[in-house]
Amino acid sequence: TAVGHRKVMQSRQVGSLLFFVCISMGGAATIRYSVAEEMESGSFVANVAKDLGLEVGKLAARGARLVSEGNKVHFRLHRKTGDLFVKEKLDRESLCGKADPCVLHFEIVLVEPLQSFRVEVRVFDINDNAPIFLNKEPLLKIPESTPLGSRFPLQSAQDLDVGLNGLQNYTLSPNAYFHLHTRFRSHGPKYAELVLDKPLDREEQPEVNLTITAVDGGSPAKSGTAHIRVEVLDVNDHVPQFSRLVYRAQVPENSANGSLVVTVSATDLDEGSNKEITYSLAQNPETILQTFQIDAQTGDVRLRGPLDFEAIETYDIDIQATDGGGLSAHSKVLVEVVDVNDNPPEVTVSSVSSPLPEDSPLQTVVALFSIRDRDIQVGGKIICFLREDLPFAVKPTFRNSYSLVTDRVLDREEVSGYNITVVAKDTGPPSLFTETVIEVLISDINDNPPIFQEDSYILTVRENNSPAIFIGKVHAEDLDLGENAQVTYTLLPPESGDLSVFAYISINSDNGKLYALRTMDYEAIQKFQFVVKATDRGFLSLSSQVTVRVVVLDDNDNRPMILYPLQNGTLPCNDLVPRSAEAGYLVTKVVAVDGDSGQNSWLSYHLLKATDPGLFSVQQQNGEIRTLRQIAERDPMIQKLIILVKDHGQPALSTTASLNILLVDGFSEPYLQFRDPAKHPTRVNPSTKYLVISLAVLSFLFLFSVTVIFVIHLYQKVKYREKFTVQEHFYDCNFPNNLVQGGANGSSSQLSAYEMCTATGTGNSEFRFLKRFMPNFPFPHGTGEAKTEAGSSLPPDSDRNRSRRLEGHGQVPDDYM
Repeated sequence: TAVGHRKVMQSRQVGSLLFFVCISMGGAATIRYSVAEEMESGSFVANVAKDLGLEVGKLAARGARLVSEGNKVHFRLHRKTGDLFVKEKLDRESLCGKADPCVLHFEIVLVEPLQSFRVEVRVFDINDNAPIFLNKEPLLKIPESTPLGSRFPLQSAQDLDVGLNGLQNYTLSPNAYFHLHTRFRSHGPKYAELVLDKPLDREEQPEVNLTITAVDGGSPAKSGTAHIRVEVLDVNDHVPQFSRLVYRAQVPENSANGSLVVTVSATDLDEGSNKEITYSLAQNPETILQTFQIDAQTGDVRLRGPLDFEAIETYDIDIQATDGGGLSAHSKVLVEVVDVNDNPPEVTVSSVSSPLPEDSPLQTVVALFSIRDRDIQVGGKIICFLREDLPFAVKPTFRNSYSLVTDRVLDREEVSGYNITVVAKDTGPPSLFTETVIEVLISDINDNPPIFQEDSYILTVRENNSPAIFIGKVHAEDLDLGENAQVTYTLLPPESGDLSVFAYISINSDNGKLYALRTMDYEAIQKFQFVVKATDRGFLSLSSQVTVRVVVLDDNDNRPMILYPLQNGTLPCNDLVPRSAEAGYLVTKVVAVDGDSGQNSWLSYHLLKATDPGLFSVQQQNGEIRTLRQIAERDPMIQKLIILVKDHGQPALSTTASLNILLVDGFSEPYLQFRDPAKHPTRVNPSTKYLVISLAVLSFLFLFSVTVIFVIHLYQKVKYREKFTVQEHFYDCNFPNNLVQGGANGSSSQLSAYEMCTATGTGNSEFRFLKRFMPNFPFPHGTGEAKTEAGSSLPPDSDRNRSRRLEGHGQVPDDYM
């Protein structure tokens, strides 16, 4: 009954749904299952996690996924439970055709860590296709004289099922002329032949109608029918005869269309039109008709379509020869397809781990892939290697499966990514290969410290600058990426640990720009240095340091300072010049200093004003005041000079010094109180008695004063030497408070204080000369303008002239004591 058949069918399907797991010993586990075709989407197949020995949830934690060789996955994996389900309804015929068994291959890939398992699912056939005849109404023309026992091959029925569900038998409707004989092909479905049991008589029955039924072995069985029309021909005494019952040929699968396969030949003993034979491919499956063709006149069998050894290895072709009278004979052509190496290896990448950290250890798995070659017999051994010399290697895992692993140390700063060309090559002949590119990016780690562009930096800033002015920039490059390459800058004190540098300088931590925090004073500080540290922002940050020196440039911001003669607001300094002095006589020397440096401290001396501009001159280089001519009687006793001292800065700064020069005849002449020569004549009438008495009294007082001053001077000098230690070699300048008594010839045995001051010494003796007056003044060393008189061009008798100048009237103000 129908209910009984349904139960039997269900029991067979349930039995087909049972799966099995088989562990092969090829070096890696292969899981095998079996299912029946036409299972609905979502049907349960197996629990993969249990079969793999994994705990529930491990598949999800390790990122399990399915990878198919054909890039189409027919199953679905529930990663939380590990259950494997059918993704869509499976049709074994569309998946495998006539191949039996039908096996689907895929891999279960676990990402973390990278691991794969091969899975094979066998799809069992169910009887879901009935046998069919491509030609529903075939026509047979059989002469009435055909002998009994003659056989007439019929078209084979096509059944897409395999095994017991495929075509099993043929049946023929009851008739008086024929019975059915089933035969087997070496390759292909069974076919039937009509066998003549009773002589045909066209006059009695010109046409015989038969029904042939093809039945498969399914439960319940399915069948297909075709209606055969047999046309009885008139008498034809001879039928064509083939030279061979079976023709055999071998054809390489890469043969071009139109290539000759074999030539068949048949003869007929009749005459006339009954002897003319035509050839045809009668009663052949559609695949043969699409692949081969025959020349109706010559019998040449040629290729019509391409051959593929991997799809069909042999062909069984029925050849029919028909004469002009309608008689026909049949023969067979067995074509063996010869395999050639026409398929390059196929590479299927199942998983790629990208990006890859640059500190990955050696033998880290980067990618998994498999290789398949359809030319099993002639392809030979498959060789897998990399096209270029890269820090990677191909490592076989199990049969036809490989892994791409790291072989050398990676460095993102050298190469940020790789296009790895994997070459799969067979041994042919001819040798074929396939190239597959696997892209792998290298991710960055913080393995490079910031590097400054220079070993050290020297920056300059001009004094009197504005606060917060930009003075320079340091820059460090980091070869890493992202936060690993973001650099911040900080200030560090120099090795001496002097923290005062932070009061002068600051840095922008983002871009390394340096700013002066305060106004610089060259006279206070000429240079300083500090350390800049560059640190990246990566995990376990790295840093480097560089030394920065800041040099302060001088500005001309200090006027020259007059050291001698003193300009203290009291009576101007007085120098004595005897009227007997000759031209070139050294009167005195103006000494000045400048707090600046370099060109800004180079001083020059100029005579700005003078009572008699033609009497005195000033040396621009050293400030020496000398007479230009011999002093005349008419020259005023008091000569007032204003000396301009200026530096060489831009713009130049200057100052003036005022001094009085007294023209005296001798040291007996008083000079403490000066009278205007216009009101009081310089010469007294010797005939005046009162004047003589006055001069005598004054001379006595003068001698007495000189004696007292000389004693006091000696006492103070001894006391001064006991109190101070002279560290440099120079002479102190000590002027007396009153005149020194001279001889009749105007000469004196006393050494001049000015002569001692200007004695030959070091290059800065002019400044040391004034230390007793200004002990706290910062006297420069080696200044170009502070040269001694030893370096100037004095006349040979300059010392004698200076002595003679002070032998006369030579009082010096008390400020010089």
